[in-house]
This record gives sequence, structure tokens and C-alpha cells, in this order.
Amino acid sequence: MSNLIVHGGTPLAGRIVPSANKNAVLPILCATLLTREPVRLHGVPDITDVKKILDVFRSLGSSVEMDAKSRVLNLHHRDTHFDAARDRLPEEMRSSIMLVPGLLARFCSARIEDDVTGCTLGVREIDPHVEVFQRFGASVERQPDGLVLGVPARLQANDHWTDYASVTTTENFVLCAALASGRSTLMNAASEPHVQEFCAFLKLLGAQIEGLGTSRLTIHGVERLGGGEFTFAEDFHEIVTFLALGAITGGRVEVKNSTPEQFPLIDRTFAKFGVQIIHESGWSRSVTNGPLKVKEPFTRNILQKVEAAPWPYLPVDLLPIFVALGVKAEGSVMFWNKIYDGAMGWTSELSKFGAHAFLSDPHRMVTFGGKPLHAAEVESPYIIRVAIALLMVAASIPGKSVIRNATPIRRAHPQFVENICSLGARIEWVDSE
Repeated sequence: MSNLIVHGGTPLAGRIVPSANKNAVLPILCATLLTREPVRLHGVPDITDVKKILDVFRSLGSSVEMDAKSRVLNLHHRDTHFDAARDRLPEEMRSSIMLVPGLLARFCSARIEDDVTGCTLGVREIDPHVEVFQRFGASVERQPDGLVLGVPARLQANDHWTDYASVTTTENFVLCAALASGRSTLMNAASEPHVQEFCAFLKLLGAQIEGLGTSRLTIHGVERLGGGEFTFAEDFHEIVTFLALGAITGGRVEVKNSTPEQFPLIDRTFAKFGVQIIHESGWSRSVTNGPLKVKEPFTRNILQKVEAAPWPYLPVDLLPIFVALGVKAEGSVMFWNKIYDGAMGWTSELSKFGAHAFLSDPHRMVTFGGKPLHAAEVESPYIIRVAIALLMVAASIPGKSVIRNATPIRRAHPQFVENICSLGARIEWVDSE
């Protein structure tokens, strides 16, 4: 594990070009298994999860050529092989479950490891994914070390209505449907920006997908997919994070943003903390007039609220970023995570900074901001954006703070600390003993 040493209190200023969205990159990498033709991807981030997926491809005989400097990746799965009895998928990476559709389509067999996990966000069931695979005709056999899946031939199209708008379940359904025989329809589909980007990539390869950006997707299965060249968009998580870093430190940060049409609700959420977001000429910046202050609701006797749920709600992954602003801003805010039941239990770490945050229940937290804060040593849970939120609070406080076990940041954001330092921050990685 690695720790972050943060010398805070410096207003950050400058321009940043964000990396690609991990939540778009990983499913798109998995989607490349569906084609035997060469694929070239531009803007592939140098992060641990990408390296793990590429290592899997190499172990299965695929051609992988990655230029870390230009961030260009060439993939060719022409000579790929798979044996469910011998080959293993990454256990510590939730997105590895999206390798299953490509393996079923190509080799009529796949497996799911027993301990497939990701961030510690509470119980993250695999049953919705298994149900999707079964609906496309897959058999499922439980073995001592995982599940083995098989199909007799081509995947069979079907209609499905999910329990909730799960991003990964939606992507697995689309991956299965792309080469299935017939027309498949998914109701209650997730529609996050990274899901739309993922579907756009598949359409580039020749998949027939209707309803992008909506809760109903229709996919007409095709015989085969082709190759192509694709460039990733900027990660909206990083855009929001750098804008928030500028605001919480009282600085002026501009971030490249080619999709401002996705930001109206995010902009309004920033406004609840006294932060104005301005989008001009492909760049976004945050503007504050003095110290952060929570905007009081017109309705009497209620707290200002930030509610996070599946898109088009505010994304739950961004909630910790706004919690950091809530700790700093004068006033009280109730934060509501409507998805994960284990993502809010880090109030004790905030209190080490002198912050006042109260965990109402597994889904809700209240911050009482504007309290005097001081540098501290805190420990991050294994949640990417919580580690970043703790870093944000530390960056806003004069003095030396330590964020222990901040390694999850490296799973999603390449050169993240280097980018912050280019804005004037004094932050460094230190390996823990």
C-alpha cells in the first residue's frame, strides 16, 4: 500500500487535461474480445486495472501493443484461446466479469471467480449478471473455486427488465446481445456517460444498438463485428474532481471538457456550496466569491440535500467529492447515497481533520461545515473517490497531512498526483512499511 503526504493550504491554479474514464475504458477493453479484427484505442490510461486486463489478453494469446507515452493501444484477438478449466480471470477487479460475454461468444465457455471484487462499497452481488448470462442461454455450474458457464452454440436473444439500473449489468447485456441471434431489448438500462461511450464504441465495430442515453436499449444481433479506431473522451469524474480542488483551495483551475451538455445537474450541485461552474470554448472552471457557503433551501426546517443515484441523478461516485466541499463550506448538508450501503462509513476519518460529520444510517451522512480544520493523518477505505475526497480536505488545510492506503486512486487516475502538483500543490507518494 502507498500513502500520500499532503502539504496543504495552497490555492491551486492552472489548466488540466483529464484522462479517460476507467468505467468506459474497462468495458470497452472487454468488448474487444467480441471481434477477431484489429482495434486501435487512443487515450488509454496507464492504470492498474487496465494493466490487469491486458495481462489477461496476453495470457490468452491475444496481440497487445501498448505505447505508454502516446497512450495508444493496438489489440488483435485473432489467435486468442480460452480453457475454463485452466485459465483464470482477475479476482480483485469487478470489471473482469465483463470478459464473460466475449468468452461465451467466442469459445462457448467462461468462468466467474469466487472472489471477484472491486471497491469496498458494501455487498455487490453477481446474481444480476448470472441471470443475464442465463437468459442468453448459458448454463451455470458451481465449482469449488467459482462458476463455470457454457452455451451449446450461439447466444440467444431475449428481452429483460432489470431490478435496478446497474451499469455493469447493462453492459453485460449489451455485450451478450451484440452477437446473439435475433433482437434483444433491455428495460431499466443504465444510461451513464460511460455506458453511452461504451455503446458508441460497439456501434463503431458494427453492433446495432438503439436507445443510447435512455432506459430502454434495443440490440439487433449481428453475425460478426469488425475492427476500428476509437478515441476516449475525458473522464467526467476527473473533471469534477479538479474543479472541486480549485474551489476547496480557493484557487482557479480550468479543465478540458468536451461534454458540457452532461453537466447541468453537476453544475447545480456545485452551486449548493457557493461554487459557480463556467463552460467556455471546450474548458470548464470553478469560480468562488470568498469562503464556501452552503446555499440555504427556501423550504423551512430542512437541510440542503445532495442525492446520488443512477444517471441522470448525480452519480454516486461523485458524492465523496461533494462531501469534501460540505466539510469545508459553512452550513449543513445531508448526503444520500441511494445505491451502496457501505460507502458512507468514513466519518471518523473526517473527524480527525476536526470536521463534524454524522452518519445517519448506512446511506446518509450529514456534514456540519465551516468548522476549524487542522492537518491530520487519516486512513482511506478501499474506495477510489473517498481517497480523493480525503486528499481534497487535506489540500485545503495548511500543514502536513497523511492519507494512508491511498492506493485506490491509482486504479482509476494515471498521473493524478503529478497533475495536482502541476497546479501548485505539494503532494507526494510514499510507500508504507
